[in-house]
Amino acid sequence: MKEATRKKLIGLLVFTALTTALSGCNGAGDKTGEENSSQITVGIAQDLEDSLDPHKAEAAATREVLFNVFEGLYKPNCDGELIPAVAEDYACSEDGLTYTFTLRENVKFHNGNTVTAEDVISSIKACADTSEGTPLIPAFSNITSIEKAGDRTVVIMLAERDPDFLSYIASVKAAITPAGQTDADTNPIGTGPYRYVSRSVQENIVMEKFDAYWGKAAYIENVTFKVCADADSLVMNLNGGAVDMMAHLPVSQAQQLSEEFTILEGTMNLVQGLYLNHDFEPFTDERVRQALCYAVNKDEILDIVSDGKGEQLGSSMFPNFRKYYLPELNDTYSYDPEKAKELLAEAGYEGRLSFTITVPSNYPQHVDTAQILAEQLKEVGVTVKIEQVEWNTWLSSVYSERQYEATVVGVDASNLTASAMLSRFCSDADNNFINYNNAEYDAAYEAAQLEINDEAQTQLYQECEIILAESAANVYIQDLAEMVALSDEFTGYEFYPLYVQDISKIRPAENS
Repeated sequence: MKEATRKKLIGLLVFTALTTALSGCNGAGDKTGEENSSQITVGIAQDLEDSLDPHKAEAAATREVLFNVFEGLYKPNCDGELIPAVAEDYACSEDGLTYTFTLRENVKFHNGNTVTAEDVISSIKACADTSEGTPLIPAFSNITSIEKAGDRTVVIMLAERDPDFLSYIASVKAAITPAGQTDADTNPIGTGPYRYVSRSVQENIVMEKFDAYWGKAAYIENVTFKVCADADSLVMNLNGGAVDMMAHLPVSQAQQLSEEFTILEGTMNLVQGLYLNHDFEPFTDERVRQALCYAVNKDEILDIVSDGKGEQLGSSMFPNFRKYYLPELNDTYSYDPEKAKELLAEAGYEGRLSFTITVPSNYPQHVDTAQILAEQLKEVGVTVKIEQVEWNTWLSSVYSERQYEATVVGVDASNLTASAMLSRFCSDADNNFINYNNAEYDAAYEAAQLEINDEAQTQLYQECEIILAESAANVYIQDLAEMVALSDEFTGYEFYPLYVQDISKIRPAENS
């Protein structure tokens, strides 16, 4: 990108970040120290649009909130380990086909009822149900039976060995909920450290500490997740005291906060990219997709969007999946505008390729990235229009209906498995929102699912990543820098290798 254009774009992004509107995330004002010790207000970028039923929740932003309400038989900790939750232990047969879970004694639901084996069986069956096609958790199609073997024992039988099965059991989507509940979409009842209280659509979700929680009690009594869809007003609301904590902040906004906030740095555990709809004719040509990869300067994107922070990516896996991550794939396409022009000319699109990037407006990092991409692609003769849409519109038109040409977004994992990142690119996957269709990829992924040797399976998953990179399935960019602003009234925030927010670990600071 030419230096003059680059400076102009930086100026535009800084101006956007500095602008503060008086709408969105309302209610700025100071809170007393006593109030802060018993309540916290957490900003979130959008309302929970899909479902409060954890089994149906698809959006990462929904799961990161519901993590505080629901638990599976096991759950992940901040180190990526799977630890006992509703179950206190499990045993697996030598052939890997039978899992026997021993339930923890006297675990309570938020409605006061004790969790029973029947509740566990009902929850797992709900996620494994195939009556409407693909199960809510596709891997649960491998379950052949779920049986009660005593008041506190549940036995799950698999058709084929699956070394990742415990990870699926530990996901929010596999949460244990009351058997027979009919209003889970609007009245979430779980076993987690916080219980759901209320929701005001497009305003907030309110939770309170669950006093009968089986594990270590939460420190903060009351939690309000406040919808802050207007990114421009966020800094004002943080500095004004209306919001105590906000994750997923752009660096530019984090730098504007007062000294009353601690800024914590990590990564978001997602794959940000320019995702391409392969049913849109230019993107059916691999040469066009590769040209876009060569035309993108990732160093410049990270420099402008996040002050150089974040991790560059070359395929659909992020660094915290250490076992599967291949950093060398980031070098598959070096920045080479001339090579990009050659490929576009070879494909017959020299000077005449144009498309629209549809981007969710409530994620400034994605909007900023889209703007930079548009400028970079202009240098190789590609015209890009940016269409900003609300999050629920993005979910319906882009993710569900696939009515788009390209989008900038971050894709995360629902659990600690490679398949959580890679299954979506199988040609028959319900969530294959880019319409990727590659027989070689399908074969490699299927082989990984059937492989029982861990090392061999890992190599097959890595082969899938290589295919995605070499075929330029998308223009992979980065695992975004995760900037978390936490009021100095609080401490104890922990990063997870998943897209979740664990509010139960946050506590009042000693000197608040």
